[in-house]
Amino acid sequence: MPQFLAVYTGNPDNTMGPGDMDPADIGRGMDAWGKWMEDNASRIVFGGGPLGKTKKTSKAGVQDIKNLLAGFTIFTADTHEEAAKLFLNHPHFSIFPGEGVEVMEIMPIPTR
Repeated sequence: MPQFLAVYTGNPDNTMGPGDMDPADIGRGMDAWGKWMEDNASRIVFGGGPLGKTKKTSKAGVQDIKNLLAGFTIFTADTHEEAAKLFLNHPHFSIFPGEGVEVMEIMPIPTR
């Protein structure tokens, strides 16, 4: 079965984070997220987690940069469409101030 990477993205126009939320809403969001994880437990390969600050390594060396990546999960689904639909109304953006969830297939490493 294909594996997929879900990347939770933040909203660049929204300065509010979970620390700015009402504690009751945080609890409701964490309960909903836990239920989503429970409902999809058979699909989850690696639960992932939140992402911290970013460093970029390139020909220019190492730099501190900013991006919209907030967290990730690795899971399975039969199709890309099915994988994406698993995140409809996900608490990352339906309760928390996240922007969305980007879903991409993890492709096999090419061989000769």
